[in-house]
Parts: sequence; C-alpha cells; structure tokens
Amino acid sequence: MRKVVTKEEFRITIRKDIKTKNQTIALCHGVFDLLHPGHIIHLEQAKAMADVLVVSVTAAKYVRKGPDRPYFEDELRLKSLAALECVDYVMLSEGYTSEDVIEAVEPDVYVKGGEYAKMEDDVTGKIAEEKALVEKHGGRLGFTTGQVFSSTKLINTAMSGLSEEVRQYMEGFKARHDMKEIKALADRAAELKVLVVGDIIIDKYTYCKVQGMMSKDMGYSARLSHSEEYLGGAAAVARHLSSFTDKVTLMSIIGNEQKVRLRLFDELTDKMQLKLTYSQTFPTIVKHRYLMRNEKREQYIKIFAVNNIPDDMRYEEEAYTEFKDKLREKLKEYDVVFVCDFGHGLIDRDAIRIIQENANYLALNCQTNSSNRGMNVITKYTRADVFSLDEQELKLAYPEYSLEEKLSLEKLTEHLNGGGWLTRGSKGAYGICDGELSECPAFTLNVKDTIGAGDAFFAAAGIFTAAGASMEVGTFMGNIGGALGANIVGNREAVEKVNVLKYASTLLNV
Repeated sequence: MRKVVTKEEFRITIRKDIKTKNQTIALCHGVFDLLHPGHIIHLEQAKAMADVLVVSVTAAKYVRKGPDRPYFEDELRLKSLAALECVDYVMLSEGYTSEDVIEAVEPDVYVKGGEYAKMEDDVTGKIAEEKALVEKHGGRLGFTTGQVFSSTKLINTAMSGLSEEVRQYMEGFKARHDMKEIKALADRAAELKVLVVGDIIIDKYTYCKVQGMMSKDMGYSARLSHSEEYLGGAAAVARHLSSFTDKVTLMSIIGNEQKVRLRLFDELTDKMQLKLTYSQTFPTIVKHRYLMRNEKREQYIKIFAVNNIPDDMRYEEEAYTEFKDKLREKLKEYDVVFVCDFGHGLIDRDAIRIIQENANYLALNCQTNSSNRGMNVITKYTRADVFSLDEQELKLAYPEYSLEEKLSLEKLTEHLNGGGWLTRGSKGAYGICDGELSECPAFTLNVKDTIGAGDAFFAAAGIFTAAGASMEVGTFMGNIGGALGANIVGNREAVEKVNVLKYASTLLNV
C-alpha cells in the first residue's frame, strides 16, 4: 500500500473506502522536522484512538519557526513518517494551519500532544478554530500523554540549527525570560492604540539579469525580467504593527495620484485607519531599484537605484497646515506614536515640536539615505521614549573618529532622554536603557534582502517596549523582527505576529 498520498486522493477515494468499512480515522499534524522518540510515542497513542492514522506535514514554505527551518525538506519528512508501522497515510499540508487537511480527512479524532491541552498557551491562536472545524465534521479533539521531546531543541543544540553565539546568548536569556512572559506582552500590545507618522514610499523592484558591461560605455547591460511594487516607508512599518494590534492609524502626506490613493485604500484599510493629506505639487515618493538574484540562493543584489524626490523637498503650505492640524488634534488619543522620518520633507521642525509635546509614548526612527545624507540626523529630535538607528546614522549624529560606538549611543540616550537600539547588521544589535547596555546577536546570517529589516526591527522592538517589555526583551523581539524581515524581498509582505511568536518559541527551545 502506498502511504504518501495527496489530499485530493484521500478525500475523493481513500476516505470513502475507509468509511465504507465503518473504520474511524485519527489525524496528527505537525512539522515533524526531526523524528524522535516523543513523536513515535505520540503517533502510537494516536493510532490506538482509531482504526486508521493519517499524518499531515506542514510544507516548508508554511513553516513558521524562523529562517532556515525546516531543517529537512518536504520529501524526506514525508518519507520518514511513512516508514513507521503505526502510520497508515501521510500527506502534505499546504497552509499555515491544518484546516486544509481537516477538510480533506474529516477525522473522527484530531490528535494533539498534551502540551496543547491548554488552548490559552497556543501562540498561534489557531487550535480553537481547528477544534471547531473538527467538530463541524463530527469529530473531536484528543490528546496524547507522555514525555515531550522537541525536534526544535534537538536541531538547535545538536545539529547546528543555531550558531554557538546564539545558543550561548539564549541560555542566558531564557534563564530570565520565558514564552509566557512574551505572550503576555503580545496580549498587552494588542490593546495599544498606535499612530504611525512618516513618509509613505512606493518601493519599485525591477528584476533583471546582468549580461556584462556595455561595449562602448561604462555601465551594465542587463536583460529585463519583471517589476513589482511594494508599499514601503511608514506604510511598511504600519503593516508590521497592524499584525500586533488592530488599532493602528497611518498619517502622512502623499501625492494626488489616483492610482496610488486607490492602492493604499485597497491594501491597507482592512488593517488600519488612514489619515492622509494630498499634495497637489509633491508626488508620492517612488524608489526604483534594479536588482539581480544570486544564482545559487535566493539573495538579491542591488545594481542601480533612481527616485522621483524633488530637489526642494517641501510640500505646499496648505498640505503642511492640514497635516499638522491633524497631528495636533489626534496625537494625544494614541497610546504610542511611531515616527518614521525618512527625511523627505514630511516632518519639519514644527511637526517635530508638535509630536514631541503631545505624544504619550514616542518611538523614533530617523533614517539616513542617499538623498538626505547629513541632512536628516536623529539629534534634531530632543525627546524619544525609544529610538532605533543603524551604525551609519549614529556616526552622522556623533562624527568623531575617536568616539566609541557604545559611548556615542550613551550620548544619544542622554540627548533624547530615552532608551533605544543600535542595529548592527550581521553583528546583531545593542539595546540601551538607563545607562545599561546589552548586546543581542543576529538570529540569522542568511538573508534575501535587507531593505525592510530595519523597519521590521523597529516595529517589533517598539511595540513590545510600549507594552511594557524590558529593553532586553525589546531587543530580542526586534532582532526576531529583523531576521524575519531580512528574509522577505522588499516590503512584499509584513512580518506577522504569529511568525514572531513562533520564532521566539524556537529560540527559547535550547
């Protein structure tokens, strides 16, 4: 009998035959990245609950345990399970939850490990929905007992799933913090009312393959593949945050292009409120990057970039007045304000004053880029509860060769009278608060695109500290956001809360 089957084969043919014989079906679902004694005990107990045992395996693209997971590819995980005598059928689940498999199998009993018996401990928040779906088809939820082993822990510690630096860091971190604390902080974050203020940017990515240098000029010759556009800048940060709380508002000025306006409302209004002002003279910012893919892995190299930012980066007075009136009217209504200052003319000194005087809790990100280098320095602000910047931005704030990075960071916290983070790429991040500096390593060194990593770090770190997290926990959550963001091309997708929590659980399992 062939054990590895598709959902369609099982639903159309196999299930009908099983029911004709009046047999019952048990279903187990998981990643099953590395089979161990705990899995075998679990599956044997599940088989004892019914006549036929079906096991579904989450396809690699839907595994949410962080970058570089699963360790083993789909085919190997399916083959390993099919080799077990107690397993009758194995199939691939192509979704973030098991709902597609439950619909195909219609199990009499859906079997979970005993650690899932308390639904409030489920970081995905999906078990209750799965239970309802199983019961809709006449089944029930069942739980196995016995010692709980962990594929994640075995991979993290015995198979180089995590670097030695990360393992050592996590040993110390988990002695002070646990998943219960992080989930409680996420629950508090969900209650926060958040305002995001900043430049909205359209990130246009044109993918091509470089053929070589032009024969008669100093430039690249490339073959065009295709182009994509993503909502970037403050819109990207707001999308990240909207996964953690459904009380997000995005405030900005954009151009009066109907296509852009319709796209923003079409893609964002189900996730957040939009309070936009329209400029008649200043276009919506578009940053167009040309890039090629590394031939051996999904990593992208930027070749060239152009933008449409005018030399005089100032909106007309009518647009500024409307924008600032909205700021004055609404700021105090929000628990936390995220300022995403990309230095493209939106946030002038008057807007800074309004924000600093009225924000209940201010999270600040002031960015340097090629169009504003040296002109958009974070020290133009004098207040922030938390801030985030990179090494280049810190050096521009304190341009002294002899001044150490950590000392510059201390000077900035004194200037802003708040704590914050220095993101350091592959070296991880520093977190500082009340003179105490901590260091957190990078959680992945494999990246697809670093463009959105800083924004994802800022969103995750900021929302957790606003919810009451310590600087150490905020840095940890920010680094998770950055690691996930670095594995998303551009701002094609938001970093989702469930993925952040699942990756936190993975890292704590050392």
